[in-house]
Amino acid sequence: MAPEALAAMQPWLGGIDSGGGWANPHSAHSGGRKAAAAVEFAREGVTALMPAGGRLVFTSGATEAINLGLRGVLGSHKPRCRIVTIVTEHAAVRDTCFWLERQGFTLDLLPVGNDGIVDLDVARAAVGSETALVAAMLVNNEIGVIQPIAALADIAHNAGALLLCDAVQGFGRLPIPDAADMVAVSAHKIHGPKGIGALWIRDGINVEPLIHGGGQEQGLRSGTLSPALCAGFGAAARLAAVRVDADAAHVAILRKVALALFADWQVNGSLDHRYEGNLNLRRDGLDVARLLSDVRSVAFSAGSACASGSGRPSHVLTALGLSADQVRSSIRLGFGRYTTVDEIERAAHLINQAALDQFG
Repeated sequence: MAPEALAAMQPWLGGIDSGGGWANPHSAHSGGRKAAAAVEFAREGVTALMPAGGRLVFTSGATEAINLGLRGVLGSHKPRCRIVTIVTEHAAVRDTCFWLERQGFTLDLLPVGNDGIVDLDVARAAVGSETALVAAMLVNNEIGVIQPIAALADIAHNAGALLLCDAVQGFGRLPIPDAADMVAVSAHKIHGPKGIGALWIRDGINVEPLIHGGGQEQGLRSGTLSPALCAGFGAAARLAAVRVDADAAHVAILRKVALALFADWQVNGSLDHRYEGNLNLRRDGLDVARLLSDVRSVAFSAGSACASGSGRPSHVLTALGLSADQVRSSIRLGFGRYTTVDEIERAAHLINQAALDQFG
């Protein structure tokens, strides 16, 4: 977590005798009003990174935000009953779409090329008068590939449909396309606290709540907000806005170093249309399960953390056309603001040495 985000949270974690930070932001007394002001200040910080002309609803994370966007908007778009998304989407989108399919909606999964990018002509053919919603990631969570969100939004709008953008991996790093109708984000991806995210909703779009109760969060998300989590999210967003250029330059250096150190590996997905803080690498014949066991001092993975332990091969890498053996020979590396060149170099040495040991 960014030190600035942690510092912003501290006043809201204490008891009544420590300055009033424990107050309920939905209460009318002075402590509640003070907490509510902190929540709104945080909302302004996050909203500043979004397109103009919308409102921001705090959620428990991007998964809830995606569910709210997908499930909450479809009721107002009857009789349209078709959802279009991309085969490489995060499980929060895929599994929600599969659930909606069981409720009677029609689902189209768009394929990607071996670079991980959707074909716009295929998308254009799939989106029609029955389409209610198109859902697409800005940056893929496994391979870092950037999808053409603005073009997909144009396709959706030309057919009278909406576009939901899962911007979790790109938020605070890349501009959010102005054409998106809904945008889901999560605080911990920009060095904020875990357990809070948000859904940005363009003005004029009707969304039905998933969680019913007191109607605290603009009538769309009942439940008491945490001023501490909101404050941390807002501080992280403001910091990301200030540091966006410096962070991008730092990450570019890290990627250049990493690519040189992993010259014997192949990159999965497009190298040109990609967030530079992600490298998904493959070394054919490698046993990645063994590699993870042999290199426990390095935090890297064989795929999405959300699918860790499931035993299922990565649906993202499979969609690129990789064989099961190639998928099992792939690793994912992520680096960002607080990663150093020294850490990249030490990690690469340990991973490469363990790989060489496997090949004898």
